[in-house]
Amino acid sequence: MFSWLTCNRFLLLVLILVAALVVYPRGWPFSLHLLRFYPKRLGSVIAGWAASRELPRALRPTVLGGFARAYAIDLGEAEHPLEDYPSLQAFFTRRLKPGLRPQAEAVPGGINSPVDARVFSEGRITSNTMIQAKGLPYRASELLKHIPDPERFEGGHYLTLYLSPQDYHRIHVPVEGAVSAVARVEGELWPVNDASTTHVTRLYERNRRAVWVAKGVGADEGLEVAAVLVGATHVGGVLIEERWLEGKPLPRDGGFGVSGLPCRPGDDLGTFQFGSTVVLLIGGPKAQAWEPQVREGKVRVGQRLGAFR
Repeated sequence: MFSWLTCNRFLLLVLILVAALVVYPRGWPFSLHLLRFYPKRLGSVIAGWAASRELPRALRPTVLGGFARAYAIDLGEAEHPLEDYPSLQAFFTRRLKPGLRPQAEAVPGGINSPVDARVFSEGRITSNTMIQAKGLPYRASELLKHIPDPERFEGGHYLTLYLSPQDYHRIHVPVEGAVSAVARVEGELWPVNDASTTHVTRLYERNRRAVWVAKGVGADEGLEVAAVLVGATHVGGVLIEERWLEGKPLPRDGGFGVSGLPCRPGDDLGTFQFGSTVVLLIGGPKAQAWEPQVREGKVRVGQRLGAFR
């Protein structure tokens, strides 16, 4: 029966939809208007909980296989058969078979891709500014919040690497170096798909993220590299590998220095629990001499992204 309470709820829903259309910027996709009212943090917690529930072994081929088919995931690359992954989260953060992602040969200034991804944008860091998409600027210093001296990346280069659900979701070290700092920034959880990056201002500096920084050594001496792991809706888990934390907990919103732990291209750096984006910054005293060799399209872990020209 259509009660007074039901009527009030219907009117409230109408008011919310009208507000979504009127209050927020024109030109946004309708889905983004509605996301303003979606409890993104709570939704991400629930999605993470559900993805971590153990599946009966007999159901794993059906459930995980269906997920793999839906996103065209290449099961031939997975380290283990589907039955060996106890949950959707375990499957999503799977490792690959050994040797599938060899690192590019070392060259002076060689920086390798830390992820399987699509290069979404790239450019120079000028006046503390990077471009998100379609001319939307955001600030390097805010992206690197809790990291000392972010100005050392001024004049350097950035590449934005977007991971789709189809991609492998572990992140690997892109440089031969010494790890100098890690941080975590608490923030919002907007999606990082094409619709959001082209409409939501300062998206990457607003979202939850983790930051890993290393100074180059050997062939990469003179460079500093920051990998910023940007969270998104239903991607609450943005994890830095424990070896870089030196036994300390990463603050919920803060960071600390690391004592020059040696790192090599291909080492484990972190993990996304569901898809998201890595913003890679290349700075340091020799950054002006560094040039990207890949400016768009798909890349894989270990593929060379650029080197000294």
